[in-house]
Amino acid sequence: MTRKKKEEGSQFVRYFGPLLDALRGLGGSGTPDEVVERIAHDLGLSDEIQNELLPSGEARYRNQVAWARFYLVREGLLDSSKRGVWSLTERGRGTNLSPEQAREVFLKWVRIFQEQRKTKAQTPEPVAEQVAEGTGATPNDYRGEVIDLLLRLPPSGFERLSQRLLREAGFTQVVVTGSSGDGGIDGYGTLQINPLVSFKVLFQCKRYTKSVSPSHVRDFRGAMAGRADKGIIITTGTFTTEARREASRDGVPPIELIDGEKLVDMLEHLELGLKPVTTYEIDETFFGEFKG
Repeated sequence: MTRKKKEEGSQFVRYFGPLLDALRGLGGSGTPDEVVERIAHDLGLSDEIQNELLPSGEARYRNQVAWARFYLVREGLLDSSKRGVWSLTERGRGTNLSPEQAREVFLKWVRIFQEQRKTKAQTPEPVAEQVAEGTGATPNDYRGEVIDLLLRLPPSGFERLSQRLLREAGFTQVVVTGSSGDGGIDGYGTLQINPLVSFKVLFQCKRYTKSVSPSHVRDFRGAMAGRADKGIIITTGTFTTEARREASRDGVPPIELIDGEKLVDMLEHLELGLKPVTTYEIDETFFGEFKG
């Protein structure tokens, strides 16, 4: 393995054990956001570390946790479900990994991938296909391409796409106000909870390659004061840790945050602009059992 590969591996291997611990602390399962927040809390990670971005605009910390999950799925310690919830397998519930053991797991799978490439030289590295959804995909897969497409949309086009997304998600009377200078509010809609309860929601759309700051969240909340029960900020970028705290601060109207990763997740789930394709990956270890 090259020196560069070793350095890359060391960046996310450190989260192997903490990821298992975080899921145990969450009762055995959790959403990607819950998991990354729990790890950050358990390890006392600074906001600076959590907010650092990769050249692609993706949060480095979340990307590293996603890679850690990939290897733990391969090792059989986490479930391979891609429905937005990460969970421990029976084996994972009883496994604790020291830094040394985590590195052994990583090196084991690096060797397996190398053998697979030797066996079938034309097969791409499998790691590019299996990174967990909800926290960071590899830079060159379709998720990155979707973000690039969204960034190339004109502001009005991104607003109309957000309108369609909210309608498909169950909102009614969704209206785009556009460039009305209305305090950063791009539109509004109604979410019907049941026949007796509904509430108005204001939304804002930001085509960003960077992180949305807490000041943006505060400004948006100020603009929606007294006008709606809830707000939504939709962005192609990310949100800083401080922005996430501000969005869920006690005593003020809550604001839902949809970053680029969640936005692609929603497009996947609703099959808007993304068509699912079924394929198969060869499990070399399965056939290896019959070679002896």
